[in-house]
Amino acid sequence: MPFLASRLDRIKPSATIAIAQKARELKAAGKNILALSVGEPDFDTPANIREAAIQAIRDGQTRYTPVNGILPLREAIVAKFHRDNGLDYTPEEITVGCGGKQIIFNALTATLEAGDEVIVPAPYWVSYADITLVNGGEPVVVSCRPEDGFRLRAEDLEAAITPRTKWLIMNSPSNPSGAAYSHDDMKQLTDVLVRHPHVWVLTDDIYEHLVYDDFEFVTPAQVEPELMSRTLTLNGMSKAYCMTGWRVGYAGAPRELIKAINMLTSQSTTHTCSVSQVAAVEGLNGPQNFIAENNKAFKERRDFVVRRLNEIPGLNCNVPEGAFYVFPHCAELLGRKTSDGRLVDTEEALVEYLLDTAEVAVVPGAAFGTSPHFRVSYAASMDTLETAMDRIDEACSGLR
Repeated sequence: MPFLASRLDRIKPSATIAIAQKARELKAAGKNILALSVGEPDFDTPANIREAAIQAIRDGQTRYTPVNGILPLREAIVAKFHRDNGLDYTPEEITVGCGGKQIIFNALTATLEAGDEVIVPAPYWVSYADITLVNGGEPVVVSCRPEDGFRLRAEDLEAAITPRTKWLIMNSPSNPSGAAYSHDDMKQLTDVLVRHPHVWVLTDDIYEHLVYDDFEFVTPAQVEPELMSRTLTLNGMSKAYCMTGWRVGYAGAPRELIKAINMLTSQSTTHTCSVSQVAAVEGLNGPQNFIAENNKAFKERRDFVVRRLNEIPGLNCNVPEGAFYVFPHCAELLGRKTSDGRLVDTEEALVEYLLDTAEVAVVPGAAFGTSPHFRVSYAASMDTLETAMDRIDEACSGLR
């Protein structure tokens, strides 16, 4: 009798984490790897947030907390949703998790029955489909075209909805494409959702504050208040607040769903780290000016990376509205050979070639449900990006 549960056969390890680990191992072995595979800001956590955590330790705030998060944090989240999104929650409609991923996992565990469908626009963050699968659901992947800016079209959403549809998962700005939905874009989608009251919305807004060129972020329940009663609005501290390792995600949702998520948390992690929660309170309530300062650097990097990639014959790269990724199309490079005669016939082979030859780590588009592309994170210094683009250019030019 097999020891491991058969449900594990439905999923695979996170591709982004696996590639990041491989890059770390190659670095440890002495290779000069430039890791553009990690979805993590390269800026330090702001000093006031770090100091709040240090003070929390000094004050002995190191004991168990409520499962759903300390009240000051939930109140800060309520204030954030009202201030930034025009959404009015109560503290009882808020939950805090060990990163946004735990909340997604718990929400789908709490709601999916075998065969329930979850609409996932592609390209998508690598974990959406696998979390659906391990919970017995069926991902319904809807491809979004580069010519549409990698955004889901209303007619494609309409066509994907069936009586078995339980959730639509949205991510704006998107990992991996950086695509974001304007108010008009979002309104077209929410109009479809209003016509299908059995479909819930899980909106992953983790990159909300990382937008450029005067783009104005919106979230579904903000655009269509009628969806508030069936929307889980997810956010967290990892990206804009440079707190990836602190593991603080949060969400607002109807009380019944929040209670179910909290019950699962109580039987798994118990709660998010107490010190991290105090730090998150300072992050949400404290000065926000560092976000604009970081975004100025991110925009400069985005513009540079997009320009350099588009100058490489065989690559074509959209200009994303947000996040810190680009997702170049690489079909013209496939079918070529390396200098030693190896055939580069897939994007995975191209990514492996870039790692071996250019010593640059990127992630193949197949991990995000869209080929032939690869994802480049520009959450790195300009010096690193300049060297990486030179290496990618040289490596691609070496294919014949």
